[in-house]
Amino acid sequence: MSRKADDLAALVRAQAGAEAPALGLILGSGLGHLADAVDGVSIPYDALDGFPHAGVSGHAPKLVVGTLEGTRVAVLGGRAHYYENGRPDAMRLPLEVLHALGVPELVVTNAAGSLREDMPTGSVMLLSDHINFSGLNPLIGEPTDARFVPMTDAHDPGLRARLRAAAEAEGIAMPEGVYAWYSGPSFETPAEIRALRTLGADAVGMSTVPEVILARFLGLRVAGVSVVTNMAAGLSAEAICHDHTKAMAPVGAAKLERVLRRMLRG
Repeated sequence: MSRKADDLAALVRAQAGAEAPALGLILGSGLGHLADAVDGVSIPYDALDGFPHAGVSGHAPKLVVGTLEGTRVAVLGGRAHYYENGRPDAMRLPLEVLHALGVPELVVTNAAGSLREDMPTGSVMLLSDHINFSGLNPLIGEPTDARFVPMTDAHDPGLRARLRAAAEAEGIAMPEGVYAWYSGPSFETPAEIRALRTLGADAVGMSTVPEVILARFLGLRVAGVSVVTNMAAGLSAEAICHDHTKAMAPVGAAKLERVLRRMLRG
């Protein structure tokens, strides 16, 4: 844990109160509006020294600490991606701040392409596991033996069970699947998608996996949910582009918001 994270956590507590949030949340492309649903204090990343510049349209680069459905939460309204700066550990400081605030659990969300015909655009997928297809790792350079993080249950079974129960209570289909991290920013080729399907992936995206690794390094329990914004390359006639991702994200985001609210109500 860095001294900077402790200092930033103290700054956040001074504005948002000392009570530890029960859940952290990272919002993906097109999902930033969920941060506005929190009744609390909003702090722009620019006001938090060392926080990354989340420069992708569709993100809301601010930390919001407050109440949602009666539960105290800390929401990161946007993320920095490896492809923006060449740093797989770009989200380390924000996650260290969540840890310093006392956050025990984290839900990461993303926009993803589906590799399954039974999981079309507008679906939501609960991550059962992931494939680090990029080969990059946010803990490269970490000097301590804590870098050797076991990843067998990286996607926490208990937190996943609560998300599944919330989806069932809302009548929302939320199949489980394996998410593959592709570095981006270019989208995948049809041949790469065929390779990922052979490896066992169900969805593909350009984020999340570094955050899961960092969260486990920090001792947070973590689960992830993908909002399917397109079928992956070669699987449909959809024109894959970032504008399409942003346009389709609200379809699945509405379902995800219902699931998250139900889970927070307990």
